[in-house]
Amino acid sequence: MITLAVYVLQGCSGTPKDDKANADSLNKTKDTSSNAAVTGGIAVTNDDAKFATDAANGGLAEVALGKLAQQKSVNEKVRDFGAMMVKDHSNAGAELADIAKAKNITLPAAVSADEQKKIDALAKKSVKDFDKAYIDAMEDGHNKALKLFQDEAQKGTDAALKAFASRTVAVVQKHLEAISEIRASMK
Repeated sequence: MITLAVYVLQGCSGTPKDDKANADSLNKTKDTSSNAAVTGGIAVTNDDAKFATDAANGGLAEVALGKLAQQKSVNEKVRDFGAMMVKDHSNAGAELADIAKAKNITLPAAVSADEQKKIDALAKKSVKDFDKAYIDAMEDGHNKALKLFQDEAQKGTDAALKAFASRTVAVVQKHLEAISEIRASMK
């Protein structure tokens, strides 16, 4: 009994994983090169699966932030941009989910703890400070997303994920241009 209690306590003492970390962990165990007999394998490499979970996590965050911008911003351009984020990232998320299902990739259903902290911090901003902070977050997030998608489009090994990444690069660039225009109009 004591041994069992020690194992239970040790298992509970670890830091809980967020949904993205759980998805990454599940995908790693499904790697066909290491555990195919047990899990049924995954139809892509770990790097491609990691791209999918990172892209899904970023998309979920953009949707949440877009909704927040629609609610909190007093600037019509920022609210419209937020609406575009919800629409475009929801569409990309649905396309990625279809690919993931076909490839046996587990995607996160909720944003990571890090992304949730960013969302919470923006939600606490005053109306006066929100727009600048949101624009900063959009530029930072989309610059990181652009690199993520460009890397997958160039170096990915799965044809469907590479094609998805290639198509999405143009959308991310469009978002960066739009947010730069909004920033310029606010000066």
